[in-house]
Amino acid sequence: MRLWARRAPAISFAAAYRLFLRLLRGCGPISALLLAATLAGCINISLDDLGQSSRAIPASLLAEMQKKGMTPEGAVLIRIFKMESELEVWKVDRSGKYALLKTYPICRWSGKLGPKTKTGDRQAPEGFYRVSMGSLNPNSQFFLSFNLGYPNRLEAALGYSGEALMVHGACSSSGCFALTDQNIGEIYAVLQAALKAGQPSVQVQAFPFHMTPENLAAHRDDPNVSFWLILKRGNDIFEVERREPKISMCDRRYVFDRDFGGREPGNPLAACPASTSRPEPSVDAKAMKDLNRSEALLKLPPPKSIAYQDGGMHPQFRALLKKFGEKELAERVSEIKYPISRPDAALADPYRN
Repeated sequence: MRLWARRAPAISFAAAYRLFLRLLRGCGPISALLLAATLAGCINISLDDLGQSSRAIPASLLAEMQKKGMTPEGAVLIRIFKMESELEVWKVDRSGKYALLKTYPICRWSGKLGPKTKTGDRQAPEGFYRVSMGSLNPNSQFFLSFNLGYPNRLEAALGYSGEALMVHGACSSSGCFALTDQNIGEIYAVLQAALKAGQPSVQVQAFPFHMTPENLAAHRDDPNVSFWLILKRGNDIFEVERREPKISMCDRRYVFDRDFGGREPGNPLAACPASTSRPEPSVDAKAMKDLNRSEALLKLPPPKSIAYQDGGMHPQFRALLKKFGEKELAERVSEIKYPISRPDAALADPYRN
């Protein structure tokens, strides 16, 4: 069975989730579900509030690190959530665990929810990636950028194609995540400081949405739900234990926190070799709690499906685009005034958080 097939067999979300939990214990393949919660809120922000672009960690962010028991040289981890159009920067604090440093609104991403599979599909990727010093591009046409490393080994083995999938400045995307020159300047500087201090690479976790029971239940009919349930395990490990999950690739999927006797699986498409996994009762408890919550939500009428015209835009930027227009917004978020990509589609983003 192709775990990343575009069509999933007819199966209840609860049954799919239970099969997923069995898979985590080494019992075989899965299938499953999904939707989206809508939050309404007033946003009152001006173009001047965006600040100026810089290539250094600003004093305000350094003060926030100190307040949270972090250092500029401490380890970094990045999480991206497409539906909510948010990028989170996490750093290790004095406890030795990751804590949230700052959440950045994504100005533009393209495509729709689901993994990127081919060149030209305009899809922003979903999965687990690593950013090293060589991934940083100080001479990007979009001010600064870093390469996610798509396709990773698993995606390449599955035949997925594409290159130069970046997180960068400006507010234009054809498969990348655009965060304005101001925000990419901060993020880039934080990554660079950690990598220069000796962190070999930074893990990037890219999700379709926050992996909550509400969002999974809401998207229960999406063909990507079995893939998303695999991603959820990595999400749960991080959220419960506040550490970077160990990522392996075999059996056409991501595998988390498995010990293969010191040798990682060489072929992502082959069956997983014999392995042992660390006991994670707290992570399993979260998974079961989420399942129970999802089952309760499934008793509600199915929500209206979400149809993206072309990706999304954080409501902060959508409000600015609507108020000031594409030309003024482009001039404010990009040193070279790079045009906003498909502004009409950005205004039509169906997720109104």
